[in-house]
Amino acid sequence: MNERRETVLLLGYGNPGRLDDGLGAALAAQVELLALPGVTVQADYQLCLEDAEAAARHDVVIFADAATSGAEPFSFQRVDAASSLGFSTHALQPEAVLGLAQQLFGARTVGYALGIRGYAFNEYEESLTEQGRANLAAAVAFVRRVCEHGSFRELAASGCAPGVGDPSDQSPHLRPR
Repeated sequence: MNERRETVLLLGYGNPGRLDDGLGAALAAQVELLALPGVTVQADYQLCLEDAEAAARHDVVIFADAATSGAEPFSFQRVDAASSLGFSTHALQPEAVLGLAQQLFGARTVGYALGIRGYAFNEYEESLTEQGRANLAAAVAFVRRVCEHGSFRELAASGCAPGVGDPSDQSPHLRPR
């Protein structure tokens, strides 16, 4: 049986001029170079309204950003669409992007947040820390493995990504919501 490969949108965001805050954008740049089938990659400083339209055209969206604390080298968890929307600036959270995709475009896009652990954010320089680069490499390998698998159905059903392990093992790579 030939099952359809799910389409994936990777939205990497953050400010590359603020050290490890650029980890999401760096992930997007590296994944784009892999040219994975069915994977669209976008990078920006922050999520915005236009991302809802892009998300609506895909089966799965991965929101990739730097994390100031938490799991190392990264965390990966399901994101549910916001049921009520309200915002006062031009920046949105992943839940709002998914909510807008549903409300405006009737999308059934499944969302995941990938938080790459960073360490330095308060200085102005376009570089990543050594630890941030190591965490980025682990995140790129993870995204590649998950996207090459071709279906997020198992991931959504089990709360576990292929090749990462059982979420009950307390692995720092995956923290189910």
